[in-house]
Amino acid sequence: MSVAFGDEDSQKHSLKCNMLHLYDDLPDEVDNITDMFSQGIFYGRLRLNSFGFRWKEEIIKDDGTKKRVNHAVGAVGGSMIWKSAVLNGFSIGAGAYMAQSFGSLDSEEATLYKAGKGVLSRYDVLTEDVEYMAVLAQAYLQYTHQDTSFKAGRQIFESFLTRSNDTKMIPNTFEGITLHSKVIPDTSLKMAYFTKQKLRDHSDFHHLLATGELIDNQPEELFTQNDDSAMHFGLQLSKLQARGIDDNLIVIEAKNESVENLTLTMNYTAVPDLISSAMIQADYRFYMGGLSIIPGLRYMQQFDDGAGEIGGANLKSNTEGYNDPDSLDTELYAARVDIVEDAFKLRFGYTKVADKGDILAPWRGFPTAGFTRAMAQYNWYANTESYMAQLDYEFEMIPEFKIISRFVIQDFDDEKLGVQADSNVFTIDLLKGLGEGPLYLKTRYAHVMGDDNTVFGNVIKADPSYDELRLEINYLF
Repeated sequence: MSVAFGDEDSQKHSLKCNMLHLYDDLPDEVDNITDMFSQGIFYGRLRLNSFGFRWKEEIIKDDGTKKRVNHAVGAVGGSMIWKSAVLNGFSIGAGAYMAQSFGSLDSEEATLYKAGKGVLSRYDVLTEDVEYMAVLAQAYLQYTHQDTSFKAGRQIFESFLTRSNDTKMIPNTFEGITLHSKVIPDTSLKMAYFTKQKLRDHSDFHHLLATGELIDNQPEELFTQNDDSAMHFGLQLSKLQARGIDDNLIVIEAKNESVENLTLTMNYTAVPDLISSAMIQADYRFYMGGLSIIPGLRYMQQFDDGAGEIGGANLKSNTEGYNDPDSLDTELYAARVDIVEDAFKLRFGYTKVADKGDILAPWRGFPTAGFTRAMAQYNWYANTESYMAQLDYEFEMIPEFKIISRFVIQDFDDEKLGVQADSNVFTIDLLKGLGEGPLYLKTRYAHVMGDDNTVFGNVIKADPSYDELRLEINYLF
């Protein structure tokens, strides 16, 4: 089943269904520095992204303070990626991105944007009323020798818990050094050491596992550091600095396919003195009649190396209902099965997080991805069970037209105050590539049906129900 728009053989770059950028035509090797620059390749992209968001129930307090309001937001912009030719194994790459946003809310209400917040910097809007971003998100030096490459600088790095997640206007990127190698037979290995991150809605690089301070009458300070939706907001930068902790990120990931039809993936991710995790996943393919059956299992264990004592077991630091309020030790169990026939794929998935601490993963890689995660959902709080059915279909009668639909049941822990109420999520994605042309269209719709009567003590949890519509247009050149 095809996973990319367009004819990859007829253009220099293309997009996957999840907006992962593919470079189908790469610069050649050269023998002098002049050709290294003159024979580089530019990859251009124009982009429009728009979001409409409607809560089932808006929340406006008696004093007029808005907590939830319906809204729309979007942006136009683009990017220019440049890759030099290769000279004696060395090459250079850079990526400049720009986005001009427009929304229905006033500047002082920028904190109320939901998924569409990724097209603007809330810090810039709140402090300077600036609704555009211009960022050099990639800038690196690369050295390649045979099956191994090293890269230093600002870059995209795709792993279990670190992703570009380029579904807004500017990808999530990192600053540091990486290694990619295929020296070991049937094995791909990647390693990284990062000192900074730039989330999609930031115009500057920032800390990897430290959030800004929540100061009265200065909400913008919260958005100076890692303010990802999956961030632990008890890990404030001042607390880490007081303990002398540098929140640098280490990643080691390997994928092995030495056994026929079996793929093993292993990952280790750590921020020393705060948190670490290990993951192993096995996927096996076998055939039954005309069907391809692919069962998969994932196990992840998270180790609390100090973050729990600083911020608590809950990502919002609301630990009421947790067995050990100061520990982020936990496990994730996941299982799925894919049934594939030509252009048709059906997936059933299940995930379970142990009744311990929440999983900490604010780098745009999702612990439940590929098993039970639906658009804009975060289902890795403690003691959460999720079930998913997903249908993918590529139409033969309509070239380059795909549909991806999911239904997810999310059973959160009602006895934990810092965890949302239960919800059922239906999403549908419609994706259209225009033949061999460079124009790509993507529409996404989500309908979330939440429990509006979850009571914990004297508190009724907020109803998570909403509807969201997204439209994205990309033009590559």
